[in-house]
This record gives sequence, structure tokens and C-alpha cells, in this order.
Amino acid sequence: MATVQFSASPFATRRLPSFGGLRPSMVRLSSIQPFRETLSQSSFRGLVVKAATVVAPKYTSIKPLGDRVLVKIKAAEEKTLGGILLPTSSQTKPQVGEVVAVGEGRTIGKNKVDISVQTGSQVVYSKYAGTEIEHDEAKHLILKEDDIVGILDTDDVKDMKPLNDRVLIKVAEAEERTSGGLLLTEATKEKPSIGTVIAVGPGPLDEEGQRKSLSVTPGSTVLYSKYAGNEFKGAEGSDYIALRASDVMAVLS
Repeated sequence: MATVQFSASPFATRRLPSFGGLRPSMVRLSSIQPFRETLSQSSFRGLVVKAATVVAPKYTSIKPLGDRVLVKIKAAEEKTLGGILLPTSSQTKPQVGEVVAVGEGRTIGKNKVDISVQTGSQVVYSKYAGTEIEHDEAKHLILKEDDIVGILDTDDVKDMKPLNDRVLIKVAEAEERTSGGLLLTEATKEKPSIGTVIAVGPGPLDEEGQRKSLSVTPGSTVLYSKYAGNEFKGAEGSDYIALRASDVMAVLS
């Protein structure tokens, strides 16, 4: 089996580049002891790059099964609102797409539950959900219906209709000053976890496939979990977040 041996090198530490604040003077090569490490498959698990599965042209259609949905991904924005061309590395990965096919649904208890989105609908989905595939020279995503956050009837996220147990919240603006009156800079403003409920979904399904209404209602001011949900920027510049009702911790009044 192939092995590789590492040993201390005689060159000066001043030739080492700086990585993320680590100065060359902080590296002591004399303290590095020679060792041997066997190269194995586990050594490269962190280097695996996920790529979209390419569906050959001979397959002309894709039919999702169960509660899965096939979504054609919307292309990333190549320019800012001001018309500035964005490099590929700066283009935001979209979370919006068009439903092109749906599964037959699922059975919960004794009831058959159909997919709640239709082909042609514009939907917003969770950021890391689904499996990406390339079909008919376009990128698609196969995901579960529960990974769809909501339906867009317009291009503005504030008009999104949440699905299942999702809640759409308009995030409160960050405080400009401390309680003592000191003015806060943009870098020191704390991200708020408070907002106003704009819309709620029809509720989750129980064990019999019936909808259970949510305990929060539009217009309520709520406190939500700090690291939950999917964040969006509205057309008017306001911040929104879509999260599950279970991530709402309290109603403020």
C-alpha cells in the first residue's frame, strides 16, 4: 500500500505564506516530528465534490414518485439592481424555481394526500434541499414537497404563500442605538430575532392526514429562533424570513 513520509524542512520560516491571520513567525518547523501516514479512501472524504446528475437526452421526461416534486431552477442573477455585472463567484444561488412535474402524493393513515403544488407554479425551496440534476440543458431539483417553503404569485417575496407549517415573517429593523443612547455602527448592530408575521401556512398534517392549524396568526409580533429558517430580501429592501412554526418561541405584546 502506498505511503507518504513527512519530515522537517531546512528552509526559513519567513518564506511561508500567511493563512487567515497565521503569521510565519508562529510556525516552528523544528517542532514537527517525522511521521508516516497510510493513504486511504477516508483521507479524502472531505475533498469529494458534489455535481449535478446528468440525465441522458434519450430520457425525454422525468416522473417524480411519492411526495417528490421536480423543479426547474431559476438562473442566478448576473447583474445587481443597479446594472453592475456580477462575477460567477458573487452570484447568489437561487432558491426559486418552476414546478415541472409532481408525484402522485402519499398515504397518511387511511387518507390519500395529494401534492399541494401544481405544475407551472413558482416556488421557493429550502436552501440545501433536494438532489440537483441536469436535464434538457437546464438544471433541475428533485425534492420532497415538505422542502418547498412557499408559492410565489409575484416576484416579491412578501407576497409568498407559505406551505405546511411555514410562517413568513418581516424582520424588525436592528436597533440604531444602545439602551444608553450610544449610536451603533453597521458592524455592531445585532441581528434581530423579532418580526411581524405576514402569512402562515395551512398547518402540518396529523397522523390521519388532516391539517392542524397553526398557533400564530398574521399581524402578531413574535420572537423566533436566531439561526432558523430561510432569509430573503424583499423588493422594497426589507428583510424577511420563512421558518417553521416550531421555531417561533413567543408572541410579544
